[in-house]
Amino acid sequence: MVGRNLLEHSDIDEFDVLAPRSSELDLRDFNAVQAYLRKHHPDMVIHAAGKVGGIQANMREPVSFLMDNLDMGRNIVWAARQAGIMRMINLGSSCMYPRNHFEPLREEMVLKGELEPTNEGYAIAKVVTARLCEYIMREDMIYQYKTLIPCNIYGRHDKFDPTHSHLIPAIIHKVYLAKQSGQTSVEIWGDGTARREFMYAGDLADAVLRAIKKFDTLPAYMNVGLGHDYTISEYYQAVAGVMGYTGSFVHDLDKPVGMARKLVSTERQAAWGWSAKTSLRDGIKKTYEFYLKECPQ
Repeated sequence: MVGRNLLEHSDIDEFDVLAPRSSELDLRDFNAVQAYLRKHHPDMVIHAAGKVGGIQANMREPVSFLMDNLDMGRNIVWAARQAGIMRMINLGSSCMYPRNHFEPLREEMVLKGELEPTNEGYAIAKVVTARLCEYIMREDMIYQYKTLIPCNIYGRHDKFDPTHSHLIPAIIHKVYLAKQSGQTSVEIWGDGTARREFMYAGDLADAVLRAIKKFDTLPAYMNVGLGHDYTISEYYQAVAGVMGYTGSFVHDLDKPVGMARKLVSTERQAAWGWSAKTSLRDGIKKTYEFYLKECPQ
């Protein structure tokens, strides 16, 4: 999703971009990654690949979420270092932060507490990749491998299948089906009070483009987020409002909900001079339009 939104950005044509799909380049294969980077030797690598999914997928497949993401991250970072590529933007995840912190999560809090168990494998892989980037810079500052840590992302090219999707695309799919079938209620996991920060993927793409252009001013670690969050129930209400769904919501208190709150600090981002522009309603509207056009209902 992130890579495709980056390729759709209005400024991407300023650059020559190599964007191999997994069928062309399996990042889990170190020899293949090394050969690819030595052949093309790009000026910069942006590591936006990963195996991603919501709570259900992370709980169902912890081994592959750890191993696949660990292999991808380690391989692309180390192969870039071996090929002498001096600039990299690595995309981390707010899952890297400790669980059960209600204040905004600052960049220096990585590895300062227990990770959220429902996506621990994914988080460990992201932490290791970010630390590898940091260690490479520590050993030789000519290599500038920097990590952006986005909050939760949704948008065009998202996954809407409930077995793999994150919160907002899952809500879009559920509410659409409920509206189409005339259901009078939609189920919410938990009591709906957990808070989440979801940013439109087009905004993350905009932040990455700015990071490419102003790479020298980019901090070694920087969150990319909104600086505010919404409750799970508010996301359901926002989707219902965009779709015109008038049914009610019921809560299943036996289902897992993950962390009570996960909000990133945007102090460094603000000092760097960037902020997200897309409102929640506009982002949901664009995502819903993509869902109707591109996804089998």
